[in-house]
Amino acid sequence: MAFEGLTDRLQKAFKSLSRKGKVSESDVRDAMREIRLALLEADVNFDVVKDFVKSVREKALGAEVLDGINPGQQIVKIVNDELTKTMGEAAVPLNKSAKVPTVIMMAGLQGAGKTTTVGKLTKYLEETEKARPLLIAADVYRPAAIKQLQVVGEQVGAPVFEMGTDTNPREIVRQGMAQAAANHNDYVLIDTAGRLQIDEKLMQELSDIKDIAHPDEILLVVDAMTGQAAVDVAKGFNEQLGVTGIVLTKLDGDTRGGAALSIRAVTGKPIKFTGQGEKMDALDVFYPDRMANRILGMGDILTLVDKAQKNFDEKQAQELTEKIQANSFDFNDFLVQMDQMEKMGPLEDVMKMIPGMANNPALKNMNMDPKDLAHMRAVVYSMTPKERANPDLLNPSRRRRIAAGSGRPVQEVNRMIKQFDMSKKLMNQMSKGNMNGMDSMLGGGVKGRMGKMAMRSMMKKQAKAKQKLLKKARKGKK
Repeated sequence: MAFEGLTDRLQKAFKSLSRKGKVSESDVRDAMREIRLALLEADVNFDVVKDFVKSVREKALGAEVLDGINPGQQIVKIVNDELTKTMGEAAVPLNKSAKVPTVIMMAGLQGAGKTTTVGKLTKYLEETEKARPLLIAADVYRPAAIKQLQVVGEQVGAPVFEMGTDTNPREIVRQGMAQAAANHNDYVLIDTAGRLQIDEKLMQELSDIKDIAHPDEILLVVDAMTGQAAVDVAKGFNEQLGVTGIVLTKLDGDTRGGAALSIRAVTGKPIKFTGQGEKMDALDVFYPDRMANRILGMGDILTLVDKAQKNFDEKQAQELTEKIQANSFDFNDFLVQMDQMEKMGPLEDVMKMIPGMANNPALKNMNMDPKDLAHMRAVVYSMTPKERANPDLLNPSRRRRIAAGSGRPVQEVNRMIKQFDMSKKLMNQMSKGNMNGMDSMLGGGVKGRMGKMAMRSMMKKQAKAKQKLLKKARKGKK
């Protein structure tokens, strides 16, 4: 997960401050040194780090902080505010044309994930605006680039305009724009060629395509895993092409995350989206404040609610809630829950979005292998309908039969059933708001007043979000 190393280092810096009732200038200097090293290790641009630390230090040394009730928490808030400011304050929407079509030109080096991002952005526009995009295949150099875009187009249900590899990309774009006008497509996404590095020939071609298509948006796709190099690429493209926004890909990879913290400050261009995963729905709007919370290990409840609302069927969610409250949750419901949770992304990443859980030691080494989920499904599918509906029937002989049917060891079947029983009790406790019971179920994982307050806050926010969703649904029916 991106930022994990940075999060750990920052939390160590804050931990020493939180233990003190009063913070001295010397304490602030020590914390700033740790923050500076943490940012540099995360591959954040040196000038960005220098400005960031200077700003935080000046605000942290203010009398109202040093003499405040909880100076440690106030400094954390200052760092959070500065992170948000560095990454751009607020989410920036796509530029939209006053008349159709809105033209989005995609640019970037080879391997950054440009073609996949075209598909993800198409799906995003189809879902959020009911758009009818046309994709233009203007990369005639990379082997199978046109075929890849056609496959992506089929996946998201969007037409692809192509003229093969023997036609000049400029002519492809010109004729593609004419087809979009004739078919009244409301969006055009141009998949341009990339190189292994920025060169004069590439930039001239992109500049010519820009003159032909007059794009409303030039989105630069950069690979977050390349760290500081991603910032240099963004700077180079922006100086020669004038990009309007950035898409950071592979933010779920083993990256130090420095690109997200540096690009806005260095180029002045907003990060508009982040790509996490290969699926076509794995594109998120970039919210600087939410990313700052995640970097500081505070969770990201708003993104979690967004994912839940996007992937969970409201009727099914209501039925599951009622079953959990009645303590009648069974293995059929477990399968439904597994399907819906998988749509939200890796379980360990979802858990880290919950306030109070991001720092839980139990999550540090948590890594749910997709094969484990397949094995769990095999176990459940090897049960009879009666056993799924009534887990209490699962005596030792039935468990041996299920183990043989699923091809899993009987110990694994026993362990899964035990975990199911514990989860069932935990969900029942949470639905009733019994935090003490839940804390004991987690083995003391949610310790202290702050952890419980964070969990209560999460549950309240989820309830409010659900009420808003229901109100919106009722308005739609009227």
